[in-house]
Amino acid sequence: MAIRILQFRDGASRAVAMLDDSGPARRVDDIASTYDLAKAALAEGVSLSDAATARAGEAIDIDALLAQGSLLAPIDHPDAAHCWLTGTGLTHLGSAEGRNKMHQAAAGAAVTDSMRMFQLGVEGGKPAAGTPGVQPEWFYKGDGSHLLPTGAALPSPAFAEDGSEEPELAGIYIIDDEGRPRRLGFALANEFSDHIVERGNYLWLAHSKLRHAALGAELLTGDLPHDVRGTSRVVRDGSTIWEKPFLSGEANMSHSIANLEHHHFKYALFRRPGDIHVHFYGTATLSFADGIKTQDGDRFEIEAAPFRLPLANPLTTSAPETIEILPL
Repeated sequence: MAIRILQFRDGASRAVAMLDDSGPARRVDDIASTYDLAKAALAEGVSLSDAATARAGEAIDIDALLAQGSLLAPIDHPDAAHCWLTGTGLTHLGSAEGRNKMHQAAAGAAVTDSMRMFQLGVEGGKPAAGTPGVQPEWFYKGDGSHLLPTGAALPSPAFAEDGSEEPELAGIYIIDDEGRPRRLGFALANEFSDHIVERGNYLWLAHSKLRHAALGAELLTGDLPHDVRGTSRVVRDGSTIWEKPFLSGEANMSHSIANLEHHHFKYALFRRPGDIHVHFYGTATLSFADGIKTQDGDRFEIEAAPFRLPLANPLTTSAPETIEILPL
């Protein structure tokens, strides 16, 4: 039975809830954050879901909390600098199509580096168990200060040329006291990016990814279904201007999740005890690839089973900033 962990605001305090497939959500007693629950599970030598179940208390109304805007992202860290946001691209079957379109004009008729990277994944991204496969494209997205919950506005910097959605799944991890990555579960995600900057030159990918991202309210524990199917849409002034299904799970990926995890956590920097990692697995579905130009007020909506709650965020543009570099 799948257990989902959620965080929410309870007046001036924070609280945690658990939700399964058989009944109402329940408060997790004496726990204020998913991070605290994970630390307790590690100390007790039990799974995250077992730690939550052992503390299950009164029933709560998750739908009411969603309507009130009280649900938080399902993971964070007391010190945002110790929460890493990273990701991989060109990991899904079909994911090269949109990227190849963006870069093909610059490359002429030549096969683009994006297509070469995708083909490497198709050929070597799902190795035998225990064997590293080909490494994927990798990027850094920010720290915990860039992580937003459902309902919050996704801010596009004033200097950005585009702000568009990327509907996907993210793996959530904590590093234990021995420096071992421990997967807490999975979340629905919008890995928000600037595709015009990326289209200008693939070496600007790093710039295009330094943006906020949003997570759905649920942390799904246990195994990820092999085939995940969802819907992504862009809503403007109450009307849907673009909608498309998206696929994830290993049945629809050119890399195994184990391979993506290996190539992230092979770096000792990413195995620092106590750190949280939110690692975005990639997508094959973009409104930008279909010619959609987003604007302030557009609402990104993403939903997918087995997640019960949708992920929805409006787009806004941040005010320009003046950056002054001073000698010391």
